[in-house]
Amino acid sequence: MVTGKLMKLGQRLGCVLALSVLALVLWSVPGTKALDNGLAMTPTMGWLHWERFMCNVDCTEEPDSCISEQLFMQMADLMVSDGWKDAGYQYLCIDDCWMAPTRDSKGRLQADPERFPGGIHHLANYVHSKGLKLGIYADVGQKTCAGYPGSFGYYDIDAKTFADWEVDLLKFDGCFCDSVKHLADGYKHMSLALNRTGRSIVYSCEWPLYLWPFHKPNYTEIRQYCNHWRNFGDIFDSWQSVKGILDWSSSNQDTIVDVAGPGGWNDPDMLVIGNFGLSWDQQVTQMALWAIMAAPLLMSNDLRHISPQAKALLQDKDVIAINQDILGKQGYLLRKEDKFEVWERPLSNLAWAVAIRSLREIGGPHSHTISVATLGRAAACNPACLITQLLPVKKELGLFEWTSALKMQINPTGTVLVRIKKPS
Repeated sequence: MVTGKLMKLGQRLGCVLALSVLALVLWSVPGTKALDNGLAMTPTMGWLHWERFMCNVDCTEEPDSCISEQLFMQMADLMVSDGWKDAGYQYLCIDDCWMAPTRDSKGRLQADPERFPGGIHHLANYVHSKGLKLGIYADVGQKTCAGYPGSFGYYDIDAKTFADWEVDLLKFDGCFCDSVKHLADGYKHMSLALNRTGRSIVYSCEWPLYLWPFHKPNYTEIRQYCNHWRNFGDIFDSWQSVKGILDWSSSNQDTIVDVAGPGGWNDPDMLVIGNFGLSWDQQVTQMALWAIMAAPLLMSNDLRHISPQAKALLQDKDVIAINQDILGKQGYLLRKEDKFEVWERPLSNLAWAVAIRSLREIGGPHSHTISVATLGRAAACNPACLITQLLPVKKELGLFEWTSALKMQINPTGTVLVRIKKPS
């Protein structure tokens, strides 16, 4: 969660084919060292409460939507019964506002006793009994973004507390930190402290987000300490917000794309599919582009009240397979032309995913034609390829030769996602 400036940025701020294949092989060799905890080898998938439920602590007036043990137990039940766990959504994550206002007599964080009467360890046991994993939230600074106790000066004791509670993921925010040095030192300290506990805990950082107002982050260093990291401000349930994240990501792709890979990922923030602010085409765009960007898929919605259409989109096994592809290369914006963007992502077995996004926000559907020879670094369809459309609906488009053209009709603000692979 983010707004403001560090201290209150802090409040949340044939030959061609051979050469092409060789280039792809060389390009696929990992170059940046990742956090060595063996976790997040593919992007993390799960559910996170913040965008949908925010910091609602009024369980008297709004018992069904306040941040409480009951809410997370209900979501855990649904993640199993409604197919989310089977689709790959594994982590049930608590964000800000779970804490009591003060630490206990031994300096440990504690859950609000009224809203979490069983405590976090009890909740972790319940979540684990469902075959899921539990995520929790803390902050590198003096306070969390919502004003609860921060971890500054308590990194080791907080890491041990989370391990004792059998937590599986930590989202570590950056509010109320008084200097860039303390910010960096704090993120590094907590990373090492988590590893020293001996428990496998995915480490989700917001470190670069809080550095950008001051200087360009050192992503090579950040990747050595974090499993994924936020670069941009909080997502909202709006198309303007999703567009802003996509625009920032493409504008900064030369800096952020190559550092991503197994064990460390750029995090463009939560999926808001199934809420109120996006049209159907815009929901398709978010799902398609988050798959292309190899983004963590952390939904923030109400699984008790989600449409069958949104559920099917979020559980689409073909799109999830792209997101989770074992090659672990983040996709990128290939080009922008005629009010369309073409994004592509290399996949395992010399396959590619391509997303064509319409930038139009007026009128009706428009057609866009692309030469398949330009896709996949000129190798995807050399000498031929099979193309399958995955979104907005799945259909086989057939065999294409290197000289072929691919023509798509796309709704305003919508996206068509295709998978390209070599013929058997």
